[in-house]
Amino acid sequence: MLIAQDSGNFVGLSEKQAQENLKKYGFNEIPSQKKRNIFTILLSVVKEPMLLLLIACGLVYLFLGEHHDALMLLSFVFVVVGITFYQERKTERTLEALRDLSSPRALVIRDGVQKRIAGGQVARDDIIILNEGDRVPADATVLSCSNLSVDESLLTGESVAVRKSEWDNQDITKRPGGDDLPFVYSGTLVVQGRGIAKVTAIGINTEMGKIGKALQGIKEEDTFLQKEIRKIVRNFSIAGIILCLLVAVIYALTRGNWLHGILSGLTLSMAMLPEEFPVVLIIFLTLGAWRISKSQVLTRRTPAIETLGAATVLCTDKTGTLTLNSMHLTALCVGGVYYDISSKQSNGLPETVHNLLEYGILASQKDPFDPIEKEVKRLGELYLSGSEHIHNNWRIVKEYPLLQQLLALSHVWESPDKQNYIIAAKGSPEAIADLCHFNKNQYAELNRCIEEMAEKGLRILGVARASFKKKELPNAQHDFMFEFVGLLGFVDPVRSDVPLAIKEAHDAGMRVIMITGDYPGTAIHIAKEVGLKNPEAYITGQALEIMSHPELKERIKTVNIFVRVVPEQKLLIINALKSNGEVVAMTGDGVNDAPALKAANIGIAMGQRGTDVAREASALVLLDDDFSSIVQAVKIGRRIFDNLKKAVAYIFAIHVPIAGMSFFPVLFNLPLVLLPAHIAFLELIIDPACSIVFEACPEEKNIMRKPPRSLQESLFGKKTFIFSFLQGLGILIVVFIVFRLALYLNKGELEARTLCFATLVFANLMLIITNLSWSKNLTGIIKARNKALWVVIIGAVSALCLAIYLPALRKLFHFSVLSVAELLISLACGIMSLLWFEGFKALGKKGAVL
Repeated sequence: MLIAQDSGNFVGLSEKQAQENLKKYGFNEIPSQKKRNIFTILLSVVKEPMLLLLIACGLVYLFLGEHHDALMLLSFVFVVVGITFYQERKTERTLEALRDLSSPRALVIRDGVQKRIAGGQVARDDIIILNEGDRVPADATVLSCSNLSVDESLLTGESVAVRKSEWDNQDITKRPGGDDLPFVYSGTLVVQGRGIAKVTAIGINTEMGKIGKALQGIKEEDTFLQKEIRKIVRNFSIAGIILCLLVAVIYALTRGNWLHGILSGLTLSMAMLPEEFPVVLIIFLTLGAWRISKSQVLTRRTPAIETLGAATVLCTDKTGTLTLNSMHLTALCVGGVYYDISSKQSNGLPETVHNLLEYGILASQKDPFDPIEKEVKRLGELYLSGSEHIHNNWRIVKEYPLLQQLLALSHVWESPDKQNYIIAAKGSPEAIADLCHFNKNQYAELNRCIEEMAEKGLRILGVARASFKKKELPNAQHDFMFEFVGLLGFVDPVRSDVPLAIKEAHDAGMRVIMITGDYPGTAIHIAKEVGLKNPEAYITGQALEIMSHPELKERIKTVNIFVRVVPEQKLLIINALKSNGEVVAMTGDGVNDAPALKAANIGIAMGQRGTDVAREASALVLLDDDFSSIVQAVKIGRRIFDNLKKAVAYIFAIHVPIAGMSFFPVLFNLPLVLLPAHIAFLELIIDPACSIVFEACPEEKNIMRKPPRSLQESLFGKKTFIFSFLQGLGILIVVFIVFRLALYLNKGELEARTLCFATLVFANLMLIITNLSWSKNLTGIIKARNKALWVVIIGAVSALCLAIYLPALRKLFHFSVLSVAELLISLACGIMSLLWFEGFKALGKKGAVL
């Protein structure tokens, strides 16, 4: 073949020169996040401020001799760290498996010999050979080519491959996109033909590398939830420190023992220590990441799961996201008659169109890689199999490539009679009409057919045929006497689940905006097919160039389609949406999407066909490229926030009686009720388990029928605070009454403490159950499928019984044995402490708080 012959004319770099260039210019690697080792991941997990505070608290108790309490606290820390560390490592391993595009294999010529090397070893000035199916390893200038077409959608968003030409030493702007340019770019895919090119840029200096480097300048923001949790933790910590000092001073002054005063203060600080808040956040987001991973969604940054539930706008590219990025032959036009074959069966085509498919196949490669040629061959074999229109035994003798002056190619085949050549041509309809020497009437008829097919969003190719007496072939295609055969119409199909997913997004109050490098006609057709709102209105990239930021902010409120857009303009669109107060989720798979993916509130990259740069910039990765998974992720994000709100309300409520029963005995000069072991019991057995219970709570039925919550909606608002405080106060009053009554009835200190603690445990369980829904009654909550709830109830009651009735544990907790009657009294009091709230729900105040 032509390129095989031409490759012998190039010597390329020597191995010594290649190594020198690698030292001088660096390796062919794009910027990416450094691979995190085990110690880096572990450090990122344990540097959470409240986890460090909890570790410090455990070490203090260890220093003071409270070994059992210290070990329980530190065990809790290790469990949380272990869970998070496991998830982080799992994410890293999955990402490593996805890194397959940043360093493709390359075929180079060195010392005059073709050699296959790793893409990272390609040096500046290397001579590379490109064949169908190859991914271009570096930016390069084309020195020789034959029918070379490259899919540059990763850089431009344009779904149609572009033709390449040989460099003629002219100074041309090097920019991806556009036909008949002599440049190829790293990461793009050769879909047709062959070529030889000289490397001009590698690694960070390629078009892909420049975009990757630009990502480093975009600063990531903390989510509102992270900021609010930090604020809640700070306020609780300040209150805990003040009360801790107050208790220590009161105890020392009233009882004359500073050491025990300090221990009592530390006990109260444990009761007030809001370690559950960051722990619950970590657990919720970690388990949320695990849940959506079952839907083939990889979470790279867990806070994005929560933010996704507040998304108001979903910006998506078209090629490969809304569509399959594969051409399907759906229409034929012969003799001015249009045939829709999208729903035809294998025996459903008339004889009049058989020649069109026959010559379409002959104008393609025998074993094609180009999606269009593969589709023509597939349909031809489906409709023409076993007929005289299939010529597997014919031999191709010459190819006439596409030229800038004539956008058509021809294949010359040797006919069975050995007397004639059969020529098949395909290309743009105008070029084929030129080859066939159309008159005005024929052009008018052709334009009518083209318009009819273009209205359906089709890409159109013309097909022609000719025969030639067997002699020396001419130099140009125009020397053949071509006869027009017909038109082929291709469509890039919409993913089957996209229309439903977009409808669900609209029902959930989310706008869907399509940003593409394609032409307006194609974008509008796709928009109508998938169900985008206001599909006729669009803004072009050219209009964006001259549009001011205020004007864009206003227009973008109603326009949902952006066409002929370049990468930097995608970033303008995202920033304009964010300026309008929108919470933006951005999907994409190409390098061109990466800056917008990182700038968006939630970046969602495609895992199968996405670039490494896009995945590095994203917060979520769709491993199966399934658009509908985004809607599922939104649902999980909303569920997480609702359940997290319930969990935070519960945590605050239960801390009221715990802190109260640590403070009141000191204030009223009574025997201490809660010791460090008791608080550790509540935290280690009930609190973390309750986080799992609330996380496992099913979402409300109407969760995807509500508009997105405001990103500024408080996790712990005024109403939530009031009701949580009242819940905790109700428990505190009941538990304190039980304690005082036990002392009044001359119960011993140990028995009074045991009765009080058992009541607190049962009230805690009641608090968990009632807070699982602030609208459903107890019957509805219990009927809900929440296995974790029963695990916690059984585990907590069992642990309480062991602490009371097992001598070793009873001594550790300073308890006494309770009779069955006393245990039942504690249970009844615990339930009674929250019956008022169930009455509130029964009055029909559904959803009044949460």
